[in-house]
Amino acid sequence: MEQLINILKELLANTVALKFKAHGYHWNVETDDFPQYHEFFGEIYEDYDSAIDPLAEWIRMIDINQYAPFKLSRFAQLSTIPETDVTADHEDMAADLKVANDMMIEKFAMAAEVATNMKQFGLANFFGDRQTMHQKWSWQLGTLVRSDKEEPTQPGM
Repeated sequence: MEQLINILKELLANTVALKFKAHGYHWNVETDDFPQYHEFFGEIYEDYDSAIDPLAEWIRMIDINQYAPFKLSRFAQLSTIPETDVTADHEDMAADLKVANDMMIEKFAMAAEVATNMKQFGLANFFGDRQTMHQKWSWQLGTLVRSDKEEPTQPGM
């Protein structure tokens, strides 16, 4: 179970880092489309925030003797999400958030596999649900950062 606990701790730290990244972009976005970007980044950080408590509680459910990390310094040690400075460019914000968000898709897939192998099926389902949410954000962020050179694929082509 130690491997699963370590995975949960890293996912918790990464989710906290992502939440604050998206929240910072929510606060600082500047564009003519401010209301839309402000709201969109808000939806993302609220989703990330909704995963923090369950991740911490799973640590305790898996092993009552383990404590969920809560110090910012510990989150910084455990997180693999790169820190970035705020930029005024909303497209740069979206691109940076997409890269960080996409890191989590693979991490949740790997975590679900480990949980399944350890017969922790409820936890595997939770990981799968989180992977799905990150895929949704990846899709939506991707529509904001697609280069002008890329043409969307037309159905039937």
